Amino acid sequence: ASSREPDVNSLRSSTPLHLFFHIEFIKQQMARDNVQFVRFESIDLHGVSRSKNVPSRFFHEKAIHGVAMPRSYLELTLNPKDNEFDYINATNFNCDIILNPDLSTFRILPWTEQTARVICDSFTVLGNPLMTSPRHIAKKQLSQLQDNGFSLRSAFTYEFCIYGITEVVNSKTISFPAATILNNHDQTFIQELIEGMYYAGANIESFSSSSGPGQMEITFHPAFGIDAADSAFTFRTGIKEVAKKYNYVASFFSESGFYNSGALSHSLWDLNGQKNLFSAGYGVEELSDIGKNWLSGLLAHTAAISCLMAPTTSCRKPYSKYSKESKETVNAKWAYNDNSCAFNIKCHGGKGTRIENKLSSATANPYLVLAATIAAGLDGVKRGLRYDDMLQEENHIADLKHSSVPLKLEDALVALEKDTCIKEALGETFIRYFIAMKHYELETEEMDSERNKCLGYFI
Repeated sequence: ASSREPDVNSLRSSTPLHLFFHIEFIKQQMARDNVQFVRFESIDLHGVSRSKNVPSRFFHEKAIHGVAMPRSYLELTLNPKDNEFDYINATNFNCDIILNPDLSTFRILPWTEQTARVICDSFTVLGNPLMTSPRHIAKKQLSQLQDNGFSLRSAFTYEFCIYGITEVVNSKTISFPAATILNNHDQTFIQELIEGMYYAGANIESFSSSSGPGQMEITFHPAFGIDAADSAFTFRTGIKEVAKKYNYVASFFSESGFYNSGALSHSLWDLNGQKNLFSAGYGVEELSDIGKNWLSGLLAHTAAISCLMAPTTSCRKPYSKYSKESKETVNAKWAYNDNSCAFNIKCHGGKGTRIENKLSSATANPYLVLAATIAAGLDGVKRGLRYDDMLQEENHIADLKHSSVPLKLEDALVALEKDTCIKEALGETFIRYFIAMKHYELETEEMDSERNKCLGYFI
């Protein structure tokens, strides 16, 4: 229920009495399960966990006052020449921020001895939300949905790769894909993964081998609100830790040759979560009018949101497979029950009508994928967009056509900078920072081989 209250951004919004009882309940649970450490965990812009471990005896204090962390841990270094960015200066970048725990996310980690974790929201020392915080941006968009009388039910589907332990061959670090893990192979690893994730807050609905060597696919059970991104965040860290126990390495990095996708299946519901507003009727393979508006919003903002969905040069390469000739862009297509489309509309499986946003790579930050999807779709609903009408519109010469996906990350960043709707929705501070960070990565890409640089971070 707490995930449906987007205005609950920090512990400060809870009443002191409610907060006290919640902390005491958690302390009793920690004593019963002999928890010695609590991991206060937040997510950086790349979708990687950044955390501080606190001995359990300090949990009460830290739950109330938060945990200090250098701001640079979450925003990452852009450029040593700080004065190049008038909105990022050395004093601001090197200051502390406060991680305030969302106590509803407290879980004991089954795969780590005597350790629990809690997901945190990031604030300045003055108590203001960190404007570059992906979780804050996602909660803000969920709040916008709520203000318009809607709620979102969604779930991620992730592909990732399982490798054997890396080896050094002729001074080069090489990762070899593990044999494809089937249901009857290494059952202990799979059982600990599935059960452990459930108790850690990530409810996995299915788990299977995928097309590539060592490539796996998992699908989460749909959830309302921020829970979908929280589950994905939990899994992204947990799979690496569980795999390591079994001498595997798990990576979401998109290697050349096959593609690790991170599709977001989602549907729009009424505020009470009782009615699927995408559904035009039971068993009907058609979107409702509001569903068509939402899909049109996704198509209209495809160019801008694509750099949030596929944020590296490598994970954008699969876009080009839809192009039979050399082009600057490809068209994002949609269809019913067609997994090759960017937006796949499903009306089967007992879950009601939903749209799969398949633009996303598994390397993308799940909170940003969720936020960008909401921002684009909600704009389509507000403006009453229809893709039939969009195809007939005459576009300005300088603008990308509707539903165009730039193949180059640089072009996608330009589209994001020009998209005033997405910029306003996600916040100009975040957009400027994200674009500056990506330009810096592109500039330094040739200084190191992309494979080793990215694997070292995303693995």
